[in-house]
Amino acid sequence: RICGVEALVRWMHPERGLISPSRFIPLAEESGIINAITEWVLKTACRQAKLWYEAGYNDIKMAINLSTYCLKRNSFMAILKEALNETGLQPSSLELELTESMLIENDQTVGELLDFFKQIGISVAIDDFGTGYSSLSYLHRFPINVLKIDRSFIWNMTRSKNDLVMVSAIIAMAKSLNLEIIAEGVETQEQMDILKKLGCNIIQGFFFSKPISEKEIFDLIKKV
Repeated sequence: RICGVEALVRWMHPERGLISPSRFIPLAEESGIINAITEWVLKTACRQAKLWYEAGYNDIKMAINLSTYCLKRNSFMAILKEALNETGLQPSSLELELTESMLIENDQTVGELLDFFKQIGISVAIDDFGTGYSSLSYLHRFPINVLKIDRSFIWNMTRSKNDLVMVSAIIAMAKSLNLEIIAEGVETQEQMDILKKLGCNIIQGFFFSKPISEKEIFDLIKKV
């Protein structure tokens, strides 16, 4: 079954077509326009999730990646509250994704934000887990709900014993800490079978669907 979707933002350039966020987000942060983009993404994603909720699909989480720049700004909490109030989305339907480096670099600021997320019921996920800092103390310091195994481990685990051991260890650790575990970048049946044997029950990747529009997602949800 479909238990969640991840909001993806692209820049539709009039001449160059779709441009990846890896290219335009750094420029947006440098110019300061990232705040406006973040506000638009939050409100658009929350509004879409609310529509699915009202259609009876109330167990689908909307995941949104956060920018390091936004976490440094005192205005983010206000932007989030406004998005939830304006759209009427239940906070429990939202999952916000951070990276390991964001937790360490913005320790105090992130700690306050994560406490606020926990207080109102928003789920917090660590994106690209396993590629950041070696210290795992933040798993105890911060209220984290989900670990997302980085796609590089998933891609290589069928060819590298070390990567397979890493995936197995992350899954075991997440279970021992009562955290949800999501495998990113799953593209083949072989990868799917290995993850099922290791006990990873939430899968994300092209094996199920490539990035599609909100209308196409709704059609997909209704078919499942």
